Amino acid sequence: MASPTISPMKKPWIVILCAALIVTLAMGVRQSFGLFLPQMSVDIGISRSDFGLAMALQNLLFGLVQPFVGALADKHGAGRVVLGGALLYAVGLIGAALATEAIGLHISFGLLIGMAQSATTFVVVLGAVGRVVSPEKRSSAFGMVTAGGSLGQFLVVPLASRLLGDLGYHETLWIMAAMVALCGLLAIGVAGRTDGPGLSAEVDQTAREALREAAVHRGFWLLNAGFFVCGFHIAFIATHLPAYLDDKGLGIEIGAQVLALVGLFNILGSYAFGRAGDVLRQKYVLSGLYVARSAVIALFLFLPLNHASALVFAGAMGFLWLGTVPLTSGIVGRIFGIRYLSMLYGIVFLSHQLGSFFGAWMAGLIFDATGSYNIAWGFSIALGLFAGLVHLPIADGPVKRLQAA
Repeated sequence: MASPTISPMKKPWIVILCAALIVTLAMGVRQSFGLFLPQMSVDIGISRSDFGLAMALQNLLFGLVQPFVGALADKHGAGRVVLGGALLYAVGLIGAALATEAIGLHISFGLLIGMAQSATTFVVVLGAVGRVVSPEKRSSAFGMVTAGGSLGQFLVVPLASRLLGDLGYHETLWIMAAMVALCGLLAIGVAGRTDGPGLSAEVDQTAREALREAAVHRGFWLLNAGFFVCGFHIAFIATHLPAYLDDKGLGIEIGAQVLALVGLFNILGSYAFGRAGDVLRQKYVLSGLYVARSAVIALFLFLPLNHASALVFAGAMGFLWLGTVPLTSGIVGRIFGIRYLSMLYGIVFLSHQLGSFFGAWMAGLIFDATGSYNIAWGFSIALGLFAGLVHLPIADGPVKRLQAA
């Protein structure tokens, strides 16, 4: 049975706030996983590629089930989906704490948490937010929710680092399981469905019709190609940057500082790019963002590596980190409307997670084979330039169905 319509008393700011807090907890915990690599690899007796495969499976499952989870949220509302995802997320973290070999880590960190994240992060909650805000404010609202993920990274990553040092990874994972379980309570704020201002001008359409419409739109597949690159960048850096800096003699503590700084600056970047998407052509902003990422990575590798340069890199990359989310989801909503945003953006997000799979796993394989991350850094630069180009020819106007409405 479909969820009831959201009550008129549920104000848009309540939906935005609860969505942002859900993403804060879910993404904050997720962005701390790279800190667990040194302790878990020694205690369980696994290689970096084994740990990287767990992260790669997590990213892959996150993407593979996302279109289906998004379709459920479009039909039944985000609340039930978030509640189920929060419970599964907690179970996955507890399973990781109990893992004694690589296969256990692949099941818990990989399969379970990957599926759980598809129900507790951007795609599902942005669909709920898109329904209650008007089109001209949509990109800014998406930016606010995306900033929640960055706030979580800024707050949770240092907490995880402290807990790892004081308690070890087993107890830290149990504490994080309790944190993500709170998303189940926050799901009340995004529960139900609504035909609010985000849907006021849309012609009714079935999910099958929405899929056919997107499948023949060239811009939809170009967005998929660009978001693949975003996933590669984020998974590679989040999973392997702490270890890279430790290998270079800066210590594991700098890894926590860098990831936290990425989160801090991404609060600014997510909001800034969300606002920019309301006043500028979103595809051009996206193109410039990806080219800027390549430039930042190239400068990071070219300049001498020290504590200061690592922090500057974190700040610059953090500003560019998740600004792609409000812009990419905004383009999907602009072209195809909001009614099936969670499902269609879920497909684009699948491409993002395929990129994340390769970013997390391939970088580990490259390191195990060569003893260096240099090739992976080179891929990151080339892919950023590629993404900057593929967004330019996107036809980003509303489809004829919306134009007629």
